Amino acid sequence: MREHFVLKETSAWITADERKYIEIAKQELKEHRKELERFIRGHPFFLVTLEPYHYYVEEAGEGEKIPEVVQRMINASSMFGIGPMSAVAGTLAELAVEAMHDAGATHAIVDNGGDVALINDREVLVGIYAGNSPFSNRIALRIKPSSSLIGICTSSGTVGHSISFGYADAATVLSDSAALSDAAATALSNSVKDTDTPHALHDCFRSIAHVPRIKGALVIYRDVLAKWGEIPQLVRV
Repeated sequence: MREHFVLKETSAWITADERKYIEIAKQELKEHRKELERFIRGHPFFLVTLEPYHYYVEEAGEGEKIPEVVQRMINASSMFGIGPMSAVAGTLAELAVEAMHDAGATHAIVDNGGDVALINDREVLVGIYAGNSPFSNRIALRIKPSSSLIGICTSSGTVGHSISFGYADAATVLSDSAALSDAAATALSNSVKDTDTPHALHDCFRSIAHVPRIKGALVIYRDVLAKWGEIPQLVRV
């Protein structure tokens, strides 16, 4: 079964075999959003900085503990020299899927605005939306069954309201963490410039290649698709 869950800026599709797992995911999204919002109220710079966020113990109030969602966002984004909000959607999806898995789910997918975390006991297709590119909604990644979490996240410089300094129609990254994939997709999208030739697109992957946990990535720029690393089979949809 599949359900659409909306809470403020969070718009997620949740997939599982039983309703109880969907309810667990919804509760996790609510709780972690609440913790994130509470942290931002006390540390507003976290919300707006486009550079790595360094949280120091002396900045905290007495007894304050940094929330798990915040820590994961900081850790993932700092690997690419960008701000922590670059990882927010993927981190929330990741935490929700982990909770579903801990409760016994063997097939759990949370697609948070195009940033996907999943654990799957059957083959699934993950489509890629790339705006006006001819590849948009016409290709998908064929994901084989996996008992460990996979993060598949996409960023774009031409689609959506998120801040981007690049021109990719879609920059998609796969890793063992949706938080990491989300931040990496932002960094990869930022590196795609408007004058890039098909050959130059391959140079963009240098922005993420230094992180060993990243399995592979692809960039769609107008009518060109470039791949790097280990990418699942691409199929027409």
